[in-house]
Amino acid sequence: MTRTFSFTLEATDGAARLGRIETPRGEIRTPAFMPVGTAATVKAMMPESVRATGADILLGNTYHLMLRPGAERIARLGGLHTFMNWERPILTDSGGFQVMSLADLRKMTERGVTFRSHIDGSKHELTPESSMEIQRLLGSDIVMAFDECTTFPAEKEVAASSMALSMRWAERSRDAFGDRPGHALFGIQQGSVYRDLRQESAEALKALDFPGYAIGGLAVGEGQEAMFDVLDYAPGMLPQDRPRYLMGVGKPDDIVGAVKRGVDMMDCVLPSRSGRTGQAFTRRGAVNIKNARHADDPRPLDEQCTCPACRHYSRAYLHHVFRAGEMISGMLLTWHNLHYFQEIMQGMREAIAAGTFEAWERDFHAVRAGGDLDPV
Repeated sequence: MTRTFSFTLEATDGAARLGRIETPRGEIRTPAFMPVGTAATVKAMMPESVRATGADILLGNTYHLMLRPGAERIARLGGLHTFMNWERPILTDSGGFQVMSLADLRKMTERGVTFRSHIDGSKHELTPESSMEIQRLLGSDIVMAFDECTTFPAEKEVAASSMALSMRWAERSRDAFGDRPGHALFGIQQGSVYRDLRQESAEALKALDFPGYAIGGLAVGEGQEAMFDVLDYAPGMLPQDRPRYLMGVGKPDDIVGAVKRGVDMMDCVLPSRSGRTGQAFTRRGAVNIKNARHADDPRPLDEQCTCPACRHYSRAYLHHVFRAGEMISGMLLTWHNLHYFQEIMQGMREAIAAGTFEAWERDFHAVRAGGDLDPV
């Protein structure tokens, strides 16, 4: 097994890329979708079930884990992989996005961010150095540099100042990360929707020579059109021979559009969050299982899907258990959603390898445009 972190670009089709990330804990096939295990669990799922959907890597959350149960406790218990019973790679975010969302509870300086816990109001500080230490204690395979996630909308002067701060923090993150063979630190491009700021950010990050790069500051309310406008140029500003990670994305058509534009990795809470609230994603589009039209429907969510929810249960049953508030509802719908997202990734990987991505994408959108099955 490899003892180092590496990325191999295996094929391209237009801007879409097929690749492979090697880590000591296993291979990550790209394009990759990373299920989110915020508090050391993908909600409503067992780790082996998440792996069964096709996931190669999970995402953990520095902010939430530092507050509860604490990074030192997780380290004493063998690290995050042992703690949550996931033997494959884990990426941890730096906490920057969560801190951004605590606007009324935080104070930011050049040093870092002080904030009050949303759990109990206790006071904490996150700096590039402490974020690196927390992620070291967690033992994650891919570590994210500490950054300020620029809010949207942002005036250009505000976006420029925010981006510049993130670049200074990126250098401090790199210095604090040190030499950790088998682990990789990713820098995060910022600059909001301003092309020149994105370019400036990319140049600053490339000078620091990270093993991978993320595109941050998107999926924060700008809408798909504005996001795709940025993705039309932002991935190409980053090195061809390093993985590119779009943070916090997204819906199925967001994911396909991002891969089309050169993105290799994505994460989002949507599959699990939607599953718990009665929404299923299918090749025909989103299905709201709470709707009365499903109460007498003996058909599966998706007749072509091989997940347990579709193989063994009807829409009528899924409707019933959701309306009854049974836990199995969130479990089955989350499993289905994660399975479907991984099915999209596998379909894109195969299409890129075959040089048929454009045809695959056209078929993907055509089937979705047809809408859900007619009611029984």
